[in-house]
Amino acid sequence: MAKFELKLPQMGESVAEATIISWLKEVGETIEADEAVLEIATDKVDSELPSEVDGVLVEILFNVDDVVKVGQTLAIIETEGEGSAEATPAPAVKVAEATAVAAVADTVTAAKETVSNDFSTSEKFYSPLVKNIAKEEGISVEELDTIPGTGKDERVTKNDILAYIKNKGTQQPQVAAPKAAVQEAAKVVKETPKAAPATPVSTNGGDEIIEMTRMGKLIAHHMVASVQTSAHVQSFIEVDVTKIWNWRKKMKDSFEKREGEKLTFTPIFMEAVAKALKDFPMMNIAVDGDNIIKRKNINLGMAAALADGNLIVPVIKNADQLNLVGMAKAVNDLADRARNNKLKPDDIQGGTYTVTNVGTFGSIMGTPIINQPQVGILALGAIRKVPAVIETPEGDFIGIRYKMFLSHSYDHRVVNGALGGQFVKRVADYLEAWDSNRDI
Repeated sequence: MAKFELKLPQMGESVAEATIISWLKEVGETIEADEAVLEIATDKVDSELPSEVDGVLVEILFNVDDVVKVGQTLAIIETEGEGSAEATPAPAVKVAEATAVAAVADTVTAAKETVSNDFSTSEKFYSPLVKNIAKEEGISVEELDTIPGTGKDERVTKNDILAYIKNKGTQQPQVAAPKAAVQEAAKVVKETPKAAPATPVSTNGGDEIIEMTRMGKLIAHHMVASVQTSAHVQSFIEVDVTKIWNWRKKMKDSFEKREGEKLTFTPIFMEAVAKALKDFPMMNIAVDGDNIIKRKNINLGMAAALADGNLIVPVIKNADQLNLVGMAKAVNDLADRARNNKLKPDDIQGGTYTVTNVGTFGSIMGTPIINQPQVGILALGAIRKVPAVIETPEGDFIGIRYKMFLSHSYDHRVVNGALGGQFVKRVADYLEAWDSNRDI
């Protein structure tokens, strides 16, 4: 018999944790490879987590509504090795035996933990990963309490305890330096002014108190974290899309008849953004501490509305390599699966730049919040029929044109005003230079 640890995989570049929605299997049940074991949720997508092996579920390490970090073990699955072909017990017997073995193993483990490490005696919070490392390395609760923590609220992180273990027992004088540095850093963090607590809200008998949904809470946290991370600044530009309006009106029926897909404005705008990102690759970057990561691929995030009113951002991979037909099919497919809650974790991973359409709700412009760890996001305003000055060789005149605003939010830590403005201007140039005779 061998034991397989079912761990929380990486669900997206900016996703570090997930919430357990429900367990689809119970302890003692037989599981087949690729069979869903539990449902999890992040601030981006809900999905099922399958098993990678055949076996019996012998231990569940987290409960429903628990928040689990990427890489943590969720459950233990016992797999069968090569055994004798004779006297093969029935599946029900196998399950009973596995459950009994698991119960005995749990009893032994619990006894060891009671003797060596009773973490309930500590007033500090330790993650399951830190506790497991401490148990394996024979670190007592009292000793663990002395390790300086660099995590949130001075919590001991995985790196803290591994650094402590590495330096433990070393008698060289210079070993004390890292620990002193950690303590000094913790002191600086502790003395840094914290944000003022939220102002209490008074209620009266006529007010209705509505608890935020799970996704609503996660999105709120994600938005606040983005504003606290990036120095947001915006550039706005008005674009004449009359040529695109008239071209789409002429082509949409034949396109739908031929391709079985609707031709919306979104793929046209996404094509222009992908071209502009190729022209300005320093908009297709991410920030990692003091380093800038220049992305090789152009993966466009596309904000899409869910049935409950929340937004999700599926990603069009290698958008610059798609023609307009391919872009239209990708846009329609992701939007449809987003509405029907059928997106997979891979569909929302790897975005390098995001586009959101605030015009869908009638807004002419907006100031969108950057989707971390990206450095820019473009908001598409509503297309309006407006009077405009039209310049011709014969002179200027007033005419009716279709216009819209592009609102570009970018991270001023790494994107200056010139680059941010030039990028959105290039998008506008591509749209205004649309070929009215273009075939599709």
